Amino acid sequence: MMGSEAELAFEGALRPKSLAEFVGQQRVRGQLQLLLDAATIQNRTPDHILLAGPPGLGKTTLAMIVAHESGRPLRMSSGPAIQHAGDLAAVLSSLVPGEVLFVDEIHRMARSAEELLYLAMEDFRIDIMVGKGAGATSIPLDLAPFTLVGATTRSGLLPNPLRDRFGFTAHLEFYDADELVHVLRRAAAMLELSVEDAALIEIANRSRGTPRIANRLLRRVRDYALVHGGEANRAVVRAALELYDVDELGLDRLDRAVMMILLTRFNGGPVGLNTLAVSVGEESETIESVVEPFLVRIGLIIRTPRGRMATREGWQHFGMQPRDDITARTAQKSGSQPLFEDEL
Repeated sequence: MMGSEAELAFEGALRPKSLAEFVGQQRVRGQLQLLLDAATIQNRTPDHILLAGPPGLGKTTLAMIVAHESGRPLRMSSGPAIQHAGDLAAVLSSLVPGEVLFVDEIHRMARSAEELLYLAMEDFRIDIMVGKGAGATSIPLDLAPFTLVGATTRSGLLPNPLRDRFGFTAHLEFYDADELVHVLRRAAAMLELSVEDAALIEIANRSRGTPRIANRLLRRVRDYALVHGGEANRAVVRAALELYDVDELGLDRLDRAVMMILLTRFNGGPVGLNTLAVSVGEESETIESVVEPFLVRIGLIIRTPRGRMATREGWQHFGMQPRDDITARTAQKSGSQPLFEDEL
């Protein structure tokens, strides 16, 4: 029971219940608070909300907060689960007045369902087709007023007609170290875990600017301290994260594998995405969506028209120096070497 209660406390730390408890995203919190307060004063449902940003920054938590602070029930679904217009019609027709519908990864919803959503978001009604062929008829079905909260990690994949129907779009940013320390301190308190400030700073610096990763690393540090019978100090944090292959910048095993292949086998690049993915034994989509954004953001690699290249900081982080002769020869060939679509 004690272990289960600790896990529940940890989940509670991940899910603040109000905007006041939510750490970070100050601008987004202020905008959401204004939107919710205005809807309360006017006694109406809040406008539809689109939450865009990388994974782990709190989109699902913000959707829960919108429902909680509005005093409305919450219905949760996901884009991949809505593959037909009928799936969405069943969900929409069962909503109660004022309910908040949260659709995660909304950009992965079927196109037929997206087109059905246009009318539902604007006029709170849908048209249901009955019959087939020349005898088919359209029956309008009125819906209860609702608030759609969509979350997406790739807002560029949303069609413009759908994106324009959201009354408010929030772009979530990565957290800085100070904000992550605050997140970790709150989570540690709910876990009843005593952690030194220096240890929290160490975890925050290795969390890739993402609260979800920060809380996961805190969990591993807690396990390490529990098994080895020590306090959660900076030395324990370093030992635990070294065990789990997380270095000072937050690079994990796959990040380092990509960098080492790029530096040693391809002399820092340029190298195409597909070639890089095959060399490390991963799917190109994994490299492009999981590994590459972080490596580009911290300045270890850059994307060029001819492929991925390591930066000076990338060489320095791994304690290596580029071979000047090969680097110069690569630069000389860059203007004449043919460009293959596979290598972009």
